[in-house]
Amino acid sequence: MIKKTIYLLRHGQTQFNAELRLQAQAVGEVLKQHVYSVDEWAFHVSPLGRAVQTAEIICQQIGFPVARLQKDARLIEFGLGDWEQQRVPDIKQSQPELSGIVDWYTYAPNAESFTSISGRLKDWLNDPSIPERVIVVSHALSGAVFRGIYADLDYQALWAQDMPQDAFFKLEDGKVIKIKCL
Repeated sequence: MIKKTIYLLRHGQTQFNAELRLQAQAVGEVLKQHVYSVDEWAFHVSPLGRAVQTAEIICQQIGFPVARLQKDARLIEFGLGDWEQQRVPDIKQSQPELSGIVDWYTYAPNAESFTSISGRLKDWLNDPSIPERVIVVSHALSGAVFRGIYADLDYQALWAQDMPQDAFFKLEDGKVIKIKCL
C-alpha cells in the first residue's frame, strides 16, 4: 500500500478566466480546511496550462508559496491522439458506436495507450522522492486513472468513476474520499 496522503484536484474546466478563477478559489477555500500547515505539504502539478493556472490560484488561497510548485510531466492528461482539442459532444456525435463504452477515450486514433498512462502514474505514486503529504492538480482522465490505480480498481471500475468538477479527492490508507466544493 502507498503510504502517502494525497489531495487530488482537477484543474478548472472553462475557457473563461473569471470562471476558472472562481472554481479554483472555491476548491482552495475547501482545501484550506484540510491542509492546516502548508509547510508540511508538497504541491505537484501537471505542466499543462490550465492545471498550472489552477494550482497557482489554489496556492494563493491556501498560502502555499507558488515558487514551491513542482511541475511533473507524469501528471499530464491522457493523450487523445487525433481527438485532441475536439469537444466531447462532437466526438460522440460523429462516433455513435462509442455510446455506453466507459473507456471510449482509448478508442481515439493515435491515443496514448492505457499501459502508458497507468505506467507513468504508477511511477509517480511509487516514486520515493514524492513526500508523504502532497497536493496534486491534474486532469479529468488522468485523475480517474490515478484514483483507480491508487484504490486498485479493475479496468471497468476505473473508467466508470465520477470525474466531477465540483469536488476533489483525498487518497489515504488505500481509500479515496470525495470532498465536495461548490
